[in-house]
Amino acid sequence: MRIEIATLFPEMCEAVLGESIVGRARRAGKLYVHCRQIREYTQDKHRRVDDTPYGGGMGMVMQCEPIYNCYRAVCEELGTKPHTIYMSPKGRVLTQQRAAELAQLDDILIICGHYEGVDQRVIDKIVDEEISIGDYVLTGGEIPAMVLTDCVARMCPGVLSDDVCFEEESIYSGLLEYPHYTRPEVWEGEAVPPVLLSGHHANIEKWRHEKSLEITAERRPDLLARYTDNKE
Repeated sequence: MRIEIATLFPEMCEAVLGESIVGRARRAGKLYVHCRQIREYTQDKHRRVDDTPYGGGMGMVMQCEPIYNCYRAVCEELGTKPHTIYMSPKGRVLTQQRAAELAQLDDILIICGHYEGVDQRVIDKIVDEEISIGDYVLTGGEIPAMVLTDCVARMCPGVLSDDVCFEEESIYSGLLEYPHYTRPEVWEGEAVPPVLLSGHHANIEKWRHEKSLEITAERRPDLLARYTDNKE
């Protein structure tokens, strides 16, 4: 899978996406992530990519042309149009299901806005969908873009050691995940649940499922209701 990120702060994205599981997957050739500096695609001699908003108001708005030129450069390299996403608090909230769908695509371009946002005309022209990571506003689209990239990348073949690594996790399975324990067996007077030491795999799986149901009912009854409906 190829993920292109158009941003004013490529170093910020690389600092995160060059590390840990995603970084290892990139180095192993399991995943291609390229962070593009939008300023490189402006015709302005001062490398400006923003201007004051028509109609007045606070802040600056990112201009169409640099973003569109960046988009066209990606299209030319790919020989096709990538699925283009604009990270925006106005977008549909990211879910595990949508991330799983995006993980099936070959090419994604993520556009990171900044300042007061992006000229609507370039959004209308090239963006396939707007995605939000929650009902709050950040200073730019870089953190949301990294969240989306991490969420999608870990479901791509070869990024994790086995698909079960994400299939049993919170949200993906439809429920919140069960508790985990490791050595020592007793810590600060608290012991690991005996069933996990029993070696009886059926009982362990039963305990884990019951705990997932219990935690989901307590913390996310909406997820439990959806899970129950899907089972019927």
